[in-house]
Amino acid sequence: MIERGLEKTGKSKGGLAAAMGVRPGAVSEILGGERLVKASEIIPIMEYLELNLAPIMGRVGAGAVIEPDYEQVPPEGLGDIALPFPIMEETVAFEIVGDSMLPKYESGDVIVVYKDQRHPLSSFYGEEAVVRLKTGERYLKTIERGKSPSVVNLTSFNAKPIVGVKLEWVGEICLSMPKGQLERLRAKSARPRKKGK
Repeated sequence: MIERGLEKTGKSKGGLAAAMGVRPGAVSEILGGERLVKASEIIPIMEYLELNLAPIMGRVGAGAVIEPDYEQVPPEGLGDIALPFPIMEETVAFEIVGDSMLPKYESGDVIVVYKDQRHPLSSFYGEEAVVRLKTGERYLKTIERGKSPSVVNLTSFNAKPIVGVKLEWVGEICLSMPKGQLERLRAKSARPRKKGK
């Protein structure tokens, strides 16, 4: 994860060592397997290398229709969500709009999914996922088998199913963050840290 973080951010081993509060050679020793990471070093590593950030790439409809052509999201996304732990894989996040997936998901919650579809469509039957239709709309729905292998039905808790659609992409859910928890995390990160004695 450290190597991936250094490569992704373009940051240096020396900068990481300074963030960790260790001598410069310590990072090379960790990468070479000569030294273990201490528990107290995990948070500085995670924050310096941004291993806990997932870009918010737009909104996903749970009852609302999200059409990317009209959404006006810049290519880099709407910002990042800072998670309270590092993420191993490439992930992206979406803000939920609508109430068709209540009571499990509310409008304003954020859902983090794997950026690349890692499994065949049939393995998602019966599971909730973020999907993008061939026509471009994005939804948070339960994927059900369609009349043929190339089409699916999308169901939700509080809305009529969307029947016989073709999917371009399935975003496997990694985690979801309720909007209340997000607000507490944002408030915590905005507070100045207390300096140690």
